[in-house]
Amino acid sequence: MRILVTNDDGIDTPGIIHLARAMAELAEVTVIAPNREFSGASAAIGAIYRGAPTVERRDFEGGLEAWAVDGPPALGVFYATNGVFGGPFDLVVSGVNPGANTGRAVYYSGTIGACIAGRNAGWSGVAVSQHVDFGSIEGQAFDEVIATQKWHSAAEVATAFVSGLLADLPDEPVIANLNVPNLEVADMIGWRLAPIARHRFGTGDSGSLVPIADRPGHYDVKLGWTRQPEPPLGTDAGSVTNAIIAVSYLSPVEHQSLRDDLTKPESSLSELVSQLHVDPY
Repeated sequence: MRILVTNDDGIDTPGIIHLARAMAELAEVTVIAPNREFSGASAAIGAIYRGAPTVERRDFEGGLEAWAVDGPPALGVFYATNGVFGGPFDLVVSGVNPGANTGRAVYYSGTIGACIAGRNAGWSGVAVSQHVDFGSIEGQAFDEVIATQKWHSAAEVATAFVSGLLADLPDEPVIANLNVPNLEVADMIGWRLAPIARHRFGTGDSGSLVPIADRPGHYDVKLGWTRQPEPPLGTDAGSVTNAIIAVSYLSPVEHQSLRDDLTKPESSLSELVSQLHVDPY
């Protein structure tokens, strides 16, 4: 078995070191991660048509094969799916991200984006994120809270989940989004298969443009951060904030027919429009 370990915080950050060390107990590991911070990059690979970003061989803890990519995490996985780093991988494991990737943060997460890139090649993926006690914006933790993370706990939870997945890899690739409380494992209540919270929970609800005095036509973006209501307990966000490990499976990006008769040639344009304009919830 071959596991590709990556993250969106950079190859030198503690989360990936703990995760790679844990995954090396389960399979052959290659670390392919950004050479710097790429949080919020989602599944971006950048404008590679302008010139392929470089990769650099790195020394990594435990002597693991490691490569630093001058681009977002999905780019490193994209390179791997094209055979740049040898034969195919069986699994992409991404993290450990400081800051839970729940609710709408799932759309922005570079941690999850790496797994999406792997699924495009038929590889399953596990995105591992850890709740922070304070100071998190869309799955991105402020620097001052990083020191409080219990990386070993997230790595232990990831090991338990990944070992079970490797024992029976599905024929169709899956992406499991794993959100772990920032607690000792013994203090966690358990696991929950949790739906993704529909709305935003946490901080951040307003923004404005602030003119820059000496640069006409240029503005700083000021975001306002206020505490939002607590998310429902049964969701991914509600689970991880209440000492429960949340596991959510992310569906492929594909078209979902609203109604069977959309494909009927006799449908009039007005009928089609009325069917398309439906409440998605």
